Amino acid sequence: MDGADLPRSVSRRSGPMAAGATVCTTCPYCGTGCGVLATPDVSGGLSVKGDPNHPANLGRLCSKGSALGETVDLDGRLLQPKLHGKDVPWNDALDLVARKFQDAIDRYGPDSVAFYVSGQLLTEDYYVANKLMKGFIGSANIDTNSRLCMASTVAGHKRAFGTDTVPGVYEDLETCDLLVLVGSNLAWCHPVLYQRVAAAKAENPKMRVITVDPRRTATSDLSDLHLALQPGTDVALFNYLLAEIAERGAVDQSFVDSHVEGFDDALQSAMANNPAVTGLSAADLKAFADMWIGTEKVVTVFSQGVNQSSSGSDKVNAILNCHLATGRIGREGMGPFSVTGQPNAMGGREVGGLANMLACHLDIENAEHRHVVQNFWNAPRMPEKAGLKAVDMFRAMSDGKIKALWVMCTNPAVSLPEADAVANAIRDCDFVVVSDLTDQTDTAKLADLVLPATGWGEKDGTVTNSDRTISRQRAVLPAPGLARHDWAIIADVGRRMGYAEAFDYETGAEIFREYAALSGLAADMGRDFDISGLSDISDAEYNAMKPQRWPVTSKGPTGRMFGDGKFFTPSGKGRMLALTHRAPLSQPTAELPFRLNTGRVRDQWHTMTRTGKSARLTQHIAEPFAELHPMDAQRLGVSDADLIQLSNPNGEAILRVLITDRAQAGSIFAPIHWTGQNAPTGRIDRLVTAHVDPVSGQPESKASVTAAERFDATWYGFAASSKEFTPNASYWALGRSNSGYRAELAGLQIKDDWEDYARDLFGMPNAEAVVFDDPTKGIARVALMEEGRVQAVLFVAPDPVALSRTHVISELGKAGPELLAGRPGADQPDPGATVCACLNVGINTILNAITEQGLTSVAQIGEALGAGTSCGSCRPELAQLLAKRPVPEAAE
Repeated sequence: MDGADLPRSVSRRSGPMAAGATVCTTCPYCGTGCGVLATPDVSGGLSVKGDPNHPANLGRLCSKGSALGETVDLDGRLLQPKLHGKDVPWNDALDLVARKFQDAIDRYGPDSVAFYVSGQLLTEDYYVANKLMKGFIGSANIDTNSRLCMASTVAGHKRAFGTDTVPGVYEDLETCDLLVLVGSNLAWCHPVLYQRVAAAKAENPKMRVITVDPRRTATSDLSDLHLALQPGTDVALFNYLLAEIAERGAVDQSFVDSHVEGFDDALQSAMANNPAVTGLSAADLKAFADMWIGTEKVVTVFSQGVNQSSSGSDKVNAILNCHLATGRIGREGMGPFSVTGQPNAMGGREVGGLANMLACHLDIENAEHRHVVQNFWNAPRMPEKAGLKAVDMFRAMSDGKIKALWVMCTNPAVSLPEADAVANAIRDCDFVVVSDLTDQTDTAKLADLVLPATGWGEKDGTVTNSDRTISRQRAVLPAPGLARHDWAIIADVGRRMGYAEAFDYETGAEIFREYAALSGLAADMGRDFDISGLSDISDAEYNAMKPQRWPVTSKGPTGRMFGDGKFFTPSGKGRMLALTHRAPLSQPTAELPFRLNTGRVRDQWHTMTRTGKSARLTQHIAEPFAELHPMDAQRLGVSDADLIQLSNPNGEAILRVLITDRAQAGSIFAPIHWTGQNAPTGRIDRLVTAHVDPVSGQPESKASVTAAERFDATWYGFAASSKEFTPNASYWALGRSNSGYRAELAGLQIKDDWEDYARDLFGMPNAEAVVFDDPTKGIARVALMEEGRVQAVLFVAPDPVALSRTHVISELGKAGPELLAGRPGADQPDPGATVCACLNVGINTILNAITEQGLTSVAQIGEALGAGTSCGSCRPELAQLLAKRPVPEAAE
């Protein structure tokens, strides 16, 4: 392939299309890796449902996966390369990338360029990017957004096992008798796994669940014991557990003697541990130790609450220490288990997408490993040291050391800590190219050149999930416009830089075979990752590949790892580490008294480039919020639905207040998803300080410190329109609705004329207007009408606007000026805020049914209303509503 045969424009909306055959593919969201059955429809869209034959989900899908068909429209898609906002031909764009990177390399050396890639890429994309940067450019400056979620797990695994190996399989979460969830809100972040666990617990009366999290999350509702430890004290907790394991005689001495090293030093450090720093009571600590030690079949699941810490690697190893000391690893229903955050974070780790790794779990600083990879690739050069990890990469860019940057399928101007500084670094870089589905992300808007890449539903390749299962992500729809696969774009640039033979790929299958063959060489050097059994598969076999868990050798796939006590360290033994609790690097002060915790919400994903397209997914939580404990809210003088301003030396944010005792006093939780495109003041990572773990380089995203004060808006507003609009206010949050778009607004200065403001806001200067304005009360309502129907509406009040948003949105484009009432008539029930996104069931509907029908269980709610019967993600919230219902009293 010489790169000359570039794509012609293809439109999915150019005319009627025939419905297509159902395709087995894989979900593009979290690391669960659910199988999806996708069927093209006549309009160019998709219908989706869970694949009952996929081992990860067995037919289940979460709310996000269920809504995939609502996210494949071409609204906002980038369909042609653009240079400084103007269309350019593919050949010119690729020539420019090759020339700019080569010029920087020639003038400043190979370490003057960098790739920042993504766990959204397929393995084939990742492999080609890694090969170009490390083998042919000769730098290790390729890192991935997986650095933000899983790097500490990688470091912990490598220190304990010798390789980045997940020992267990999903079935272990169902067959264990005790499941410990550490820093994992499984119900919202991995909903299908949560549903598997909930079903297993219902079927097994012996099964118990412990949650370890400073917040009491939706997942905590499943637990028999919730440990609300102080942020960052996980090492102290698991050191306490290790000391108790030894004290109670629960060490598997035979396993330790034969298969473990470092036990004595690890125990000595644990014995010197002070568990009081966890803030847990002696009773809770004892209950934890009793349950963990007294249950042989125990699985400890951990996720971002462990990883996103300046001591994240130590937290991982503290957990692994306990499993190694007891020999509870690699056997059915027992072992440590890391759940990954992205659909192909594991695949990226396997191909060497991190700056400190080579492909197939080989080490970049190992001369033998470098030699094998260089020879296999026939590469002219190979870096001898690790490249710049994510935070350091953008700091180097800020310092002018990175002259050319290629960002692929991610949004670092929003997602990296100290996001404002990152955005400035990107803006000031000499040359920035972004490959993505859209040029409307915060990062793409800073780029010189944007390249249209294929997305889910169009991509074709492989991904690896959290339990090492490799699945196919298949194309269901044609690539729109001039969009191309990432691997093809990268390979074209490689050829233009003079490496035609090395990047002469025709298909993804060809790349996969090469990668599989390299894994066999890695296995010969004692590495864990081995899929050499797939190195000779035909294109047809690749296209038909079923999900399978690695290793995959000539003998076929295998399951759990380390049950035989054989590890991948030089000694062949697992390593226990001597660990000491270290507090988060940021500490509260009088000026910055609050601990800031960040994370995900149930129905959104990363920076909402995909999920933000679905009106259904916006209904549950429509704007960024700050979760406050009641005592903190009282001290700050804020109430529910007020706005709060957070600030620290890195930046500031304005968020909606949510008061709940599920938060710890002194801590504030805020979600990560909102961007400059949909809620500029909600970009929470601008406040996160870029402290990193010294081993993994992973940022401490859950323990920054901040000041907080009430945002004294003089007016609050709610706006809805049948057409897209761009708000103009001190605070705004915009999202899709079933009838168009909706926005929450607030401002510091009362407008002179609310009708004029509404006309300007909605871009409707000539529409018929119906206005209610009471300046003395600070209340205004404006309806803009066309042909007798309201097409846009604005509600303004001196306090957070109280009205039925569901009603207003549902009647937009249908109702007349009576819509200004803001509530349905007496004969129209108000369903309230959406709880079940799949079936659009509101909170008022649920509460009324609980009261009127005497419902007492989640199952009964499902039978009566359907809520919780589709993806199941809302079931924890249904349980909370039941728990708060009034208990009926017996009649006298």
